[in-house]
Amino acid sequence: MATVELTRENFDEVVGKGTVLVDFWAEWCGPCRMFGPVFEQSSDQHGDIVHGKVDTEAQQELAAAFNIRSIPTLMAVRDGVVVFSQPGALPAAALEELIGKVQELDMDQVREQIKAEQQQ
Repeated sequence: MATVELTRENFDEVVGKGTVLVDFWAEWCGPCRMFGPVFEQSSDQHGDIVHGKVDTEAQQELAAAFNIRSIPTLMAVRDGVVVFSQPGALPAAALEELIGKVQELDMDQVREQIKAEQQQ
């Protein structure tokens, strides 16, 4: 599956269900360009996971909404819940490991944990 360009207009719809990896990037960013092929390869290998890219130059409002301060930043969203967000380019093996961990999450348990943290 090819990567999907994410914008303010389609972001909520795309990340609302299933597993979505989001790459916040910019054309001028060297590490972003190095991570790009790793991200593309992952999208080809994992057709069941949406791989979305947010161009932080074109989508500044979206980048600001997620407090993106450094790029590339990789975010994992599962069933509409952000379960991972970290700046820096990942090597392919680390990205594969992250995908495995995100897929293994018990989302009922994650939602309960979020609810408990919000009540404190």
